[in-house]
Amino acid sequence: MANVFNNQTSLIFKVTRQPPELITPAEPTPNEMKELSDIDDQEGLRIHVPGIQFYRSVPSMLGMDPAKVIKEAVSRALVLFYPLAGRLREKDGKKLVVEYTGEGVLFTEADADVRLDEFSEEQLYPPVPCMEELLHNYPGSDAILNSPLVLLQVTRLKCGGFILAHRTIHVMADGTGLTQFLSAVGELARGAQSVSVNPIWKRELVRARNPPQVTCVHREYEQIPDIPLGDDLVYKRFFFGPAEINALRSFLPVHLKSSSTFELLTAVIWRSRTIALQLHPNDEVRARIFVNARHKYKYPPIPAGYYGNVIATPHAISTSKKLVTNDVTYALELIKAVKNNVNEEYMRSLADYLVVNDRPCYTRAHTFSVSDVSRLNFDLLDFGWGSPVQGGPARDWLGGPTPGYGSFYLASKNNKGERGILVPMYLPPLAMQVFVEEINGYLNNDVSKRLISSRRSNSIKRLCCFV
Repeated sequence: MANVFNNQTSLIFKVTRQPPELITPAEPTPNEMKELSDIDDQEGLRIHVPGIQFYRSVPSMLGMDPAKVIKEAVSRALVLFYPLAGRLREKDGKKLVVEYTGEGVLFTEADADVRLDEFSEEQLYPPVPCMEELLHNYPGSDAILNSPLVLLQVTRLKCGGFILAHRTIHVMADGTGLTQFLSAVGELARGAQSVSVNPIWKRELVRARNPPQVTCVHREYEQIPDIPLGDDLVYKRFFFGPAEINALRSFLPVHLKSSSTFELLTAVIWRSRTIALQLHPNDEVRARIFVNARHKYKYPPIPAGYYGNVIATPHAISTSKKLVTNDVTYALELIKAVKNNVNEEYMRSLADYLVVNDRPCYTRAHTFSVSDVSRLNFDLLDFGWGSPVQGGPARDWLGGPTPGYGSFYLASKNNKGERGILVPMYLPPLAMQVFVEEINGYLNNDVSKRLISSRRSNSIKRLCCFV
């Protein structure tokens, strides 16, 4: 059976915040304007990305104030990451630049009348309850232009532990870049005199060519009217540990056994979600895959320390009928094909496409977006108190402000202590019931998932005919 975690119960506590302050670099830094790359400043990345880390009290840090320790480390880290202390401006053609103003990042220290152990395990995962208290949205701070690029709040808990909540404007860094910044803060907080990976700007490495040359197809930016799932959504989380992944892998033919866990999970979830939504058979459905393309660049390569966005989001596309009437290998091969299609030329064509087409937003209609953050090491960030009890995204932002368009793959452990992947999911109530049944069918080795029987085929036809 699937390890399913149901909707979260509420948790009420009081947070007392100090007045916010702007943290500036500890040393003088250049006063200049820096252009973002043409991958950075696309419309879909002009959003604030919230994250959160939960830390226990540890004996070795008794008497140390986490707010003071982290605040000082942030100030030192900003000497290296000084563009994060600036403000975004927009030039002609929607081109974004960072003006280094020295204004700094917005920092708040706070105290909460709650202990860490009062949070249930499920409340440590997105959507985190009372997030508005743990990362206060000060008036004007949620704009993209002329606002702080990073917000941080350290909330001390009654037990001696603390919560670090953070928010970053996505155009400044992707997940790899954000963890690089937070890791640098952690190293300095633990007493290091320098960071292990020095940050590098060099956004010109992924700038559009002159003149632009769109040589690849970029269907992820087709302008199609949005099709929301509705307001009445159910939230559940699904854990896939070693046993569950092995069960899913057993459905694959020999030539696909070596598929990555990410590819396999995405194929199973995309297909199961499509069945659950009971779409019209001719509806076009998509899986939007976040691909870290740093290693794709060869001439010149992307250097270690580059913290800008080097991501592609290709779409695997099918009709609903083909996706649900074929077994999971069909979905898997579509996903592998678009993922493997991302190479250096694809990335350069992508930058050119964004410039030529006025930096559009990506398609969301009937799209399931998935981003694997389990390898970004949010759960290992150490500011002197050891690794967090849990760390990562604070809510689902893959579809913008409305949940249900996608899911993160989060690093987690089961009750045996085995590491695995936790998949949050939003769906309408009836669709969630069908989705759970589909996932359980895979985990229970249901033969109908291997080869569609006439009974199963008839059931799928019935689902497909629901309009």
